Amino acid sequence: MFENEFYIAQLVSARLRGSITDAQQSELDAWVGASEQNAIQYQKYIDEGELDTRLKRYYTVDSAAVFKKINDRLRSNEGGLPVVVSDRSEELRGGGSNAFMPKVLTMWPKIAIAAAIVFAVFAGIWFYTSYITGAASEVQYAEDVAPGKEGATLTLANGKKIRLSDAVNGELAREAGVKIIKTDDGQLVYSIEGDADNNSINTLSTSNGETYQVKLPDGSNVWLNSASSISYRASLNDKEFRRIKLSGEAYFEIAKDINHPFVVESAGQTVEVLGTHFNINSYKEELATATTLSEGSVKITSVGSTNQPSLNSSELQRTLAPGEQALNNSRGLIVRKVNTESVTDWKDGEFNLQGVEFDALMRKIARWYDVEVVYDQSLEKDVKIGGWISREKKLSQVLRFIESSGAVHFKIENRKVIVMK
Repeated sequence: MFENEFYIAQLVSARLRGSITDAQQSELDAWVGASEQNAIQYQKYIDEGELDTRLKRYYTVDSAAVFKKINDRLRSNEGGLPVVVSDRSEELRGGGSNAFMPKVLTMWPKIAIAAAIVFAVFAGIWFYTSYITGAASEVQYAEDVAPGKEGATLTLANGKKIRLSDAVNGELAREAGVKIIKTDDGQLVYSIEGDADNNSINTLSTSNGETYQVKLPDGSNVWLNSASSISYRASLNDKEFRRIKLSGEAYFEIAKDINHPFVVESAGQTVEVLGTHFNINSYKEELATATTLSEGSVKITSVGSTNQPSLNSSELQRTLAPGEQALNNSRGLIVRKVNTESVTDWKDGEFNLQGVEFDALMRKIARWYDVEVVYDQSLEKDVKIGGWISREKKLSQVLRFIESSGAVHFKIENRKVIVMK
């Protein structure tokens, strides 16, 4: 990772000095345009305020305590980084033991006084401060937390509970004319073998730090996020409908069946579809139930309080088009355009930080890593973060990524994440 970022930093430096070649400019343009995160990082490279912050961090960081650890890592050439052959910080900073700088970066502080050149070498200072403070944070994040994993509990109609992470692959149960199996890739699959008993109710639930996928008898796929559950008849059929109840969050890819509409009941609403892809977030701690459509069409009906004089039928029932999201607080529906990828990030194994309210982001993190989030009273929660990061990373890596914004800092203590200014 660092090797690629270091090369991009060199391209940015050449661009700001005016010495970039046409081929290098094409490479830089391609990198900036490849993702929103890259574009945000590029703006950080050339932002004067960000540069000033990085310079201050460089001159105040206590790196002597982590010099040996970093030097050992670099000597092993971890991640393709250059080897540090000496600590020349006294020469560069005018003496003192509280300093460290890899030899490849020693030229940068000498010319940092000239603003134009400082901009040109900002990437080097970014590399230095990010790597140093990242290593120093290992002490702060001594109580690290692993990411969540695939797992869930299936509760059958007879009350039997099956821990799916522990169950062997193959047939798990035969119940009311329905066979339930766990596939080699860990997915739960239902298939109807005869006359199914429509009174047989199953519940699939995940705890904090778990996620799971199920294929229903009609061929529909459901991805269940952490701290969520779905309840359904083993055959899925309820008279002329396919019906399911959701608590928490799930992503649905519904098999098309025009004769049997698929209905999802969740907090304060019902969603009816014939065949489509959509996400529902109905966690109780969120301000509203959010239904987001990726493709197809869905009809949403609010089933909450209808005694508000300002509401009319159009506010209680809406049909969504792809790329739209309905927010339902049980008093009506508000529809807005959204980037669906930023909503379904969890299904794709990512955390989207772009444009997400900081409180909501920290709730996502708390559910996935099964931790409690505690806010320092001095913190202003109107924090703006950008970029994407994998949910497969350890908690400390995600927190460091957020910290790189300079807006917040974290500590991990006894599975508590303390958020500070």
